Amino acid sequence: MERIQQQISYFENGFPYLDIVCAATPQNGIITPNPDEQRIAVLEYENYKGEICKFVPASGAATRMFKDLYEALRVLESGEEIADDSPAAFFFDNLERFSFYEELVPKRSFSKDDKVAILRTLLYSEGLGYGSLPKGLIKFHNYKNYQRTPFEEHLFEAAKYSRSSDGKARVVVTVSPEHLNGFEELLNRVRSDYQRRYNCEYEISFTLQKESTDTLAVDMDNKPFRDNMGRLVFRPGGHGALIENLNEIDSDIVVIKNIDNVTREELTQDTIWWKKVLIGTLLSLRCKLFGYIRALEEECSDSVVCEIREFLESSFSITLPNLPEPIVKDYLMAKLNRPLRVCGMVKNTGEPGGGPFIVRDSDGSTSLQILESAQLNTGLLPVRNIVESSTHFNPVDIVCSFRDYKGEKFDLNRFIDNETGFISNKSTEGRSLKALELPGLWNGAMSQWNTAFIEVPVSTFSPVKSILDLLRSEHTV
Repeated sequence: MERIQQQISYFENGFPYLDIVCAATPQNGIITPNPDEQRIAVLEYENYKGEICKFVPASGAATRMFKDLYEALRVLESGEEIADDSPAAFFFDNLERFSFYEELVPKRSFSKDDKVAILRTLLYSEGLGYGSLPKGLIKFHNYKNYQRTPFEEHLFEAAKYSRSSDGKARVVVTVSPEHLNGFEELLNRVRSDYQRRYNCEYEISFTLQKESTDTLAVDMDNKPFRDNMGRLVFRPGGHGALIENLNEIDSDIVVIKNIDNVTREELTQDTIWWKKVLIGTLLSLRCKLFGYIRALEEECSDSVVCEIREFLESSFSITLPNLPEPIVKDYLMAKLNRPLRVCGMVKNTGEPGGGPFIVRDSDGSTSLQILESAQLNTGLLPVRNIVESSTHFNPVDIVCSFRDYKGEKFDLNRFIDNETGFISNKSTEGRSLKALELPGLWNGAMSQWNTAFIEVPVSTFSPVKSILDLLRSEHTV
């Protein structure tokens, strides 16, 4: 009841906008390592003997990926023709270039001019059923004599940068209950081949978003929404709910990357190199953090305090407020002793996604945060100017450590900023409702972590948001 009452309070009062100081840029907040610094970080990675795990959010269905094709099917079934310059027309003109084409054709005998039959076979369950599959199970890439799904590309990547010293490549994939069997069947088919090909042993686990993280829906008057049977309606809390799944991972280092951000194997050189740079940088920063914590335990001299202040500002853009002398040690210890993440940032290219900013926190200090537009009051000119000055955005390329200097795991729930959720308008059974999303996984759910940003090349970012993205050079030959 306490949680329900809190959620209703969020509907009634909304969430406060964040106080942004400026956009994080290479001049202020984003590290741009030179070649020598990159090599030093990669050497840190190569000398690391601990356990690494890759965490891949993959539970969402690919319905939005096929939005243009669903619209085309509606037009065609109404007896009209699709426009020659429409995305669907481009899809049909390039049909044979898609990696799923060879699988599509045997499913049904149809003329290549029968666009309705092609779309229905691709999207609906009587054919490939791609419209209701998760992206992880859709064939993205063609290779000689076979095709690969994003899930398989993540297996390849895991062997290259998240293989631990024991030879195991560990991957945790978040899936929906209805898709679990599909992922398990695919893994069983390819595991032995990939282990032989990449000389590793895979330790793969699938995790479900917990129903306990679902949030209450309300009507437009902020009263609990009930369905036509009179039952309360709860909805998934968004990807922020996955902090619970992340919290269950025991590995020392965790790499987070979205399921659709993959490219063909021969194009992954930059991806693998920069992932090693990110991990090596995290290891170096963590070593310094632990050293400062131990130094602070021994003495809280002015010189130690000054050195820690400089480290926090130069590494994490944390500028501290003036502090009363009695609380300096405890305050600094709290800032140092918390989860750590290093996030790759790419230059703006027009892709959707949150961005890196420096914000002022409630205690008067500053910090680096990944923010979505909904968290910013862009109705204010100064805020709008800051957003427009932003040079980079978040590709979800994150490496994490959530063990403290004693080797004990942090409880990640302690570091969530619960005031950074989202409210969206939805509908069910023909009636409007309001839905609450929990603080995003890499937004508010990690708000109180120590965060560093590193510029990575755009070649490491190859998302597939639309079916036509598969025709980009990073996905097709």
